[in-house]
Amino acid sequence: MSELDIQPALVAELLESFLREEVGSAGMKRAVVGLSGGVDSAVVAALCARALGPENVLAVLLPYRLSSRRSSSDAELVAQHLALRLKRVDISAMADSYFEAEGVDDRRRRGNVLARCRMIVLYDLSVDWHGLVVGTSNKSEILLGYSTQWGDGAYALNPLGDLYKHQVYQLARFLELPSEVIEKSPSADLFEGQTDEGELGFTYADGDRLLYLMVDRRYSQDELVAEGFAPEFVKRVAGMVVATQFKRVPPPIAKLSRRSVGHDFRYLRDWKK
Repeated sequence: MSELDIQPALVAELLESFLREEVGSAGMKRAVVGLSGGVDSAVVAALCARALGPENVLAVLLPYRLSSRRSSSDAELVAQHLALRLKRVDISAMADSYFEAEGVDDRRRRGNVLARCRMIVLYDLSVDWHGLVVGTSNKSEILLGYSTQWGDGAYALNPLGDLYKHQVYQLARFLELPSEVIEKSPSADLFEGQTDEGELGFTYADGDRLLYLMVDRRYSQDELVAEGFAPEFVKRVAGMVVATQFKRVPPPIAKLSRRSVGHDFRYLRDWKK
Protein backbone atom coordinates (compact mmCIF):
# COMPACT_ATOMS: atom_id res chain seq x y z
CA MET A 1 0.00 0.00 0.00
CA SER A 2 1.14 3.51 -0.84
CA GLU A 3 0.11 6.74 0.84
CA LEU A 4 -1.18 7.76 -2.57
CA ASP A 5 -3.55 4.79 -2.84
CA ILE A 6 -7.27 5.53 -2.83
CA GLN A 7 -10.46 3.56 -2.28
CA PRO A 8 -11.61 3.58 -5.93
CA ALA A 9 -15.23 2.56 -5.27
CA LEU A 10 -15.70 5.36 -2.74
CA VAL A 11 -13.92 7.93 -4.90
CA ALA A 12 -16.04 6.98 -7.91
CA GLU A 13 -19.22 7.35 -5.86
CA LEU A 14 -18.15 10.78 -4.57
CA LEU A 15 -17.18 12.02 -8.03
CA GLU A 16 -20.41 10.79 -9.59
CA SER A 17 -22.34 12.69 -6.92
CA PHE A 18 -20.19 15.77 -7.59
CA LEU A 19 -20.96 15.60 -11.31
CA ARG A 20 -24.70 15.21 -10.81
CA GLU A 21 -24.82 18.07 -8.31
CA GLU A 22 -22.69 20.52 -10.29
CA VAL A 23 -24.32 19.84 -13.65
CA GLY A 24 -27.75 20.02 -12.04
CA SER A 25 -26.96 23.27 -10.22
CA ALA A 26 -26.27 24.83 -13.63
CA GLY A 27 -29.74 23.78 -14.73
CA MET A 28 -28.43 21.09 -17.08
CA LYS A 29 -28.43 17.31 -17.42
CA ARG A 30 -25.69 16.78 -19.98
CA ALA A 31 -21.91 16.87 -20.29
CA VAL A 32 -19.36 17.37 -23.06
CA VAL A 33 -15.99 15.61 -22.80
CA GLY A 34 -13.03 15.94 -25.12
CA LEU A 35 -11.94 12.35 -25.64
CA SER A 36 -8.22 12.17 -26.40
CA GLY A 37 -7.63 8.44 -26.23
CA GLY A 38 -5.76 8.88 -22.95
CA VAL A 39 -6.56 7.57 -19.50
CA ASP A 40 -7.66 10.90 -17.95
CA SER A 41 -10.37 11.68 -20.50
CA ALA A 42 -11.47 8.04 -20.48
CA VAL A 43 -11.97 8.13 -16.71
CA VAL A 44 -13.89 11.40 -16.92
CA ALA A 45 -16.11 10.05 -19.70
CA ALA A 46 -16.80 6.91 -17.63
CA LEU A 47 -17.67 8.92 -14.53
CA CYS A 48 -19.98 11.19 -16.53
CA ALA A 49 -21.69 8.17 -18.10
CA ARG A 50 -22.25 6.61 -14.67
CA ALA A 51 -23.44 9.89 -13.13
CA LEU A 52 -25.63 11.26 -15.92
CA GLY A 53 -26.30 8.26 -18.13
CA PRO A 54 -24.33 7.54 -21.34
CA GLU A 55 -27.09 9.09 -23.44
CA ASN A 56 -26.35 12.44 -21.78
CA VAL A 57 -22.63 12.50 -22.53
CA LEU A 58 -21.20 13.82 -25.79
CA ALA A 59 -17.67 12.55 -26.39
CA VAL A 60 -15.74 14.67 -28.87
CA LEU A 61 -12.67 13.54 -30.81
CA LEU A 62 -10.59 16.51 -31.99
CA PRO A 63 -7.75 15.27 -34.21
CA TYR A 64 -5.15 17.39 -35.95
CA ARG A 65 -3.59 16.15 -39.21
CA LEU A 66 -0.40 15.13 -37.36
CA SER A 67 -2.21 13.49 -34.45
CA SER A 68 -1.40 9.91 -33.60
CA ARG A 69 -3.72 7.43 -35.26
CA ARG A 70 -3.68 5.43 -32.06
CA SER A 71 -5.16 8.39 -30.18
CA SER A 72 -8.18 8.31 -32.48
CA SER A 73 -8.60 4.55 -32.37
CA ASP A 74 -8.30 4.47 -28.56
CA ALA A 75 -10.83 7.30 -28.20
CA GLU A 76 -13.23 5.39 -30.44
CA LEU A 77 -12.65 2.26 -28.37
CA VAL A 78 -13.51 4.12 -25.14
CA ALA A 79 -16.65 5.68 -26.64
CA GLN A 80 -17.81 2.28 -27.86
CA HIS A 81 -16.96 0.65 -24.52
CA LEU A 82 -19.05 3.25 -22.66
CA ALA A 83 -21.84 3.40 -25.29
CA LEU A 84 -21.31 7.14 -25.80
CA ARG A 85 -22.23 9.29 -28.75
CA LEU A 86 -18.93 10.24 -30.42
CA LYS A 87 -18.49 13.30 -32.59
CA ARG A 88 -15.32 13.86 -34.63
CA VAL A 89 -14.20 17.41 -35.48
CA ASP A 90 -10.91 17.80 -37.36
CA ILE A 91 -9.19 21.01 -36.21
CA SER A 92 -6.50 20.98 -38.92
CA ALA A 93 -8.05 23.69 -41.10
CA MET A 94 -8.66 26.16 -38.28
CA ALA A 95 -5.21 25.66 -36.76
CA ASP A 96 -3.27 25.62 -40.04
CA SER A 97 -4.89 28.82 -41.27
CA TYR A 98 -3.54 30.62 -38.20
CA PHE A 99 -0.14 28.91 -38.34
CA GLU A 100 0.26 29.95 -41.98
CA ALA A 101 -0.99 33.50 -41.51
CA GLU A 102 1.29 34.15 -38.53
CA GLY A 103 4.21 31.95 -39.59
CA VAL A 104 4.07 29.90 -36.39
CA ASP A 105 6.82 27.27 -36.37
CA ASP A 106 7.65 27.12 -32.66
CA ARG A 107 6.53 23.75 -31.30
CA ARG A 108 5.32 25.14 -27.99
CA ARG A 109 3.20 27.83 -29.63
CA ARG A 110 1.72 25.33 -32.05
CA GLY A 111 0.83 22.97 -29.22
CA ASN A 112 -0.89 25.76 -27.30
CA VAL A 113 -2.88 26.79 -30.38
CA LEU A 114 -4.06 23.21 -30.91
CA ALA A 115 -5.18 22.95 -27.27
CA ARG A 116 -7.11 26.22 -27.56
CA CYS A 117 -8.68 25.27 -30.89
CA ARG A 118 -9.97 22.12 -29.26
CA MET A 119 -11.52 24.09 -26.42
CA ILE A 120 -13.19 26.49 -28.87
CA VAL A 121 -14.92 23.51 -30.44
CA LEU A 122 -15.91 21.92 -27.13
CA TYR A 123 -17.50 25.11 -25.83
CA ASP A 124 -19.36 25.70 -29.08
CA LEU A 125 -20.69 22.14 -29.08
CA SER A 126 -21.70 22.54 -25.44
CA VAL A 127 -24.24 25.15 -26.56
CA ASP A 128 -25.71 22.84 -29.19
CA TRP A 129 -25.65 19.86 -26.80
CA HIS A 130 -26.97 21.90 -23.83
CA GLY A 131 -24.29 20.47 -21.56
CA LEU A 132 -21.32 21.57 -19.49
CA VAL A 133 -17.73 21.08 -20.60
CA VAL A 134 -16.12 18.69 -18.12
CA GLY A 135 -12.35 18.98 -17.64
CA THR A 136 -9.86 16.13 -17.65
CA SER A 137 -6.76 17.62 -15.96
CA ASN A 138 -5.46 15.72 -12.93
CA LYS A 139 -3.77 17.10 -9.81
CA SER A 140 -0.27 16.23 -11.03
CA GLU A 141 -0.73 18.25 -14.23
CA ILE A 142 -2.40 21.14 -12.44
CA LEU A 143 0.34 21.48 -9.81
CA LEU A 144 3.12 21.25 -12.40
CA GLY A 145 1.39 23.73 -14.68
CA TYR A 146 1.42 21.08 -17.38
CA SER A 147 -1.57 22.43 -19.26
CA THR A 148 -2.50 25.21 -21.65
CA GLN A 149 -4.33 28.14 -20.11
CA TRP A 150 -7.72 28.49 -21.85
CA GLY A 151 -6.94 25.21 -23.62
CA ASP A 152 -7.09 21.92 -21.73
CA GLY A 153 -6.95 24.07 -18.57
CA ALA A 154 -10.42 25.48 -19.34
CA TYR A 155 -13.62 23.75 -18.22
CA ALA A 156 -16.85 24.32 -16.33
CA LEU A 157 -16.04 21.66 -13.71
CA ASN A 158 -13.33 19.08 -13.10
CA PRO A 159 -13.76 15.74 -11.31
CA LEU A 160 -10.06 14.73 -11.49
CA GLY A 161 -8.41 17.91 -10.20
CA ASP A 162 -7.75 16.46 -6.74
CA LEU A 163 -6.43 13.11 -7.96
CA TYR A 164 -2.77 12.47 -8.74
CA LYS A 165 -1.98 10.52 -11.92
CA HIS A 166 -1.30 7.37 -9.86
CA GLN A 167 -4.81 7.66 -8.42
CA VAL A 168 -6.36 8.21 -11.85
CA TYR A 169 -4.86 4.90 -12.95
CA GLN A 170 -6.37 3.18 -9.90
CA LEU A 171 -9.77 4.64 -10.77
CA ALA A 172 -9.40 3.60 -14.41
CA ARG A 173 -8.81 -0.01 -13.41
CA PHE A 174 -11.79 0.04 -11.06
CA LEU A 175 -13.97 1.42 -13.86
CA GLU A 176 -12.76 -1.44 -16.07
CA LEU A 177 -11.64 0.79 -18.92
CA PRO A 178 -9.86 -0.80 -21.90
CA SER A 179 -6.35 -1.96 -21.07
CA GLU A 180 -5.06 -0.39 -24.29
CA VAL A 181 -5.80 3.04 -22.84
CA ILE A 182 -4.53 2.34 -19.33
CA GLU A 183 -1.22 0.81 -20.32
CA LYS A 184 0.04 3.24 -22.98
CA SER A 185 2.40 6.17 -22.30
CA PRO A 186 0.53 9.37 -21.36
CA SER A 187 0.58 12.00 -24.12
CA ALA A 188 -1.22 15.27 -24.86
CA ASP A 189 -0.68 14.47 -28.56
CA LEU A 190 0.25 18.08 -29.32
CA PHE A 191 3.10 17.14 -31.65
CA GLU A 192 4.46 13.99 -33.23
CA GLY A 193 6.13 11.64 -30.77
CA GLN A 194 5.25 13.74 -27.73
CA THR A 195 4.87 12.08 -24.33
CA ASP A 196 4.10 13.74 -21.00
CA GLU A 197 7.00 12.16 -19.14
CA GLY A 198 9.42 12.89 -21.98
CA GLU A 199 8.51 16.56 -21.87
CA LEU A 200 8.51 16.79 -18.09
CA GLY A 201 11.83 14.99 -17.79
CA PHE A 202 10.66 12.65 -15.01
CA THR A 203 8.06 9.96 -14.46
CA TYR A 204 4.63 10.55 -12.98
CA ALA A 205 5.48 7.96 -10.33
CA ASP A 206 8.39 10.06 -9.05
CA GLY A 207 6.56 13.34 -9.54
CA ASP A 208 3.43 12.16 -7.73
CA ARG A 209 5.32 10.94 -4.70
CA LEU A 210 7.26 14.20 -4.45
CA LEU A 211 4.21 16.40 -4.99
CA TYR A 212 2.20 14.47 -2.42
CA LEU A 213 4.83 15.01 0.27
CA MET A 214 5.46 18.61 -0.83
CA VAL A 215 1.85 19.74 -1.14
CA ASP A 216 -0.38 17.42 0.89
CA ARG A 217 2.09 16.66 3.68
CA ARG A 218 3.84 20.07 3.55
CA TYR A 219 7.35 18.66 3.75
CA SER A 220 10.17 21.20 3.58
CA GLN A 221 12.86 20.88 0.93
CA ASP A 222 15.27 19.50 3.53
CA GLU A 223 12.71 16.88 4.59
CA LEU A 224 12.14 15.91 0.96
CA VAL A 225 15.86 15.42 0.42
CA ALA A 226 15.95 13.30 3.59
CA GLU A 227 13.25 11.13 1.98
CA GLY A 228 15.71 10.32 -0.79
CA PHE A 229 14.82 12.87 -3.47
CA ALA A 230 17.73 14.55 -5.26
CA PRO A 231 18.03 18.25 -4.27
CA GLU A 232 17.99 19.28 -7.95
CA PHE A 233 14.75 17.36 -8.52
CA VAL A 234 13.10 18.95 -5.49
CA LYS A 235 14.12 22.44 -6.58
CA ARG A 236 13.00 21.85 -10.13
CA VAL A 237 9.54 20.59 -9.21
CA ALA A 238 9.08 23.31 -6.58
CA GLY A 239 10.06 25.87 -9.19
CA MET A 240 7.47 24.50 -11.63
CA VAL A 241 4.74 24.74 -9.00
CA VAL A 242 5.69 28.32 -8.09
CA ALA A 243 6.10 29.52 -11.68
CA THR A 244 2.67 28.27 -12.77
CA GLN A 245 0.57 29.54 -9.86
CA PHE A 246 -1.13 32.00 -12.24
CA LYS A 247 -2.70 29.05 -14.06
CA ARG A 248 -4.43 27.80 -10.91
CA VAL A 249 -6.25 30.96 -9.84
CA PRO A 250 -8.96 33.10 -11.47
CA PRO A 251 -7.60 36.20 -13.23
CA PRO A 252 -7.20 38.93 -10.58
CA ILE A 253 -9.49 41.93 -10.81
CA ALA A 254 -8.26 45.34 -9.68
CA LYS A 255 -10.30 46.44 -6.64
CA LEU A 256 -11.80 49.93 -6.95
CA SER A 257 -15.19 49.69 -5.22
CA ARG A 258 -16.66 48.40 -1.97
CA ARG A 259 -18.19 45.35 -3.69
CA SER A 260 -15.64 44.01 -6.15
CA VAL A 261 -16.20 40.74 -8.00
CA GLY A 262 -13.82 38.10 -6.69
CA HIS A 263 -12.93 40.13 -3.57
CA ASP A 264 -16.12 40.97 -1.67
CA PHE A 265 -18.83 39.69 -4.02
CA ARG A 266 -18.18 35.94 -4.13
CA TYR A 267 -21.41 34.17 -3.27
CA LEU A 268 -24.95 34.75 -4.48
CA ARG A 269 -27.72 35.37 -2.03
CA ASP A 270 -30.87 33.37 -2.58
CA TRP A 271 -31.90 35.33 -5.67
CA LYS A 272 -33.64 32.45 -7.44
CA LYS A 273 -36.97 32.98 -5.70
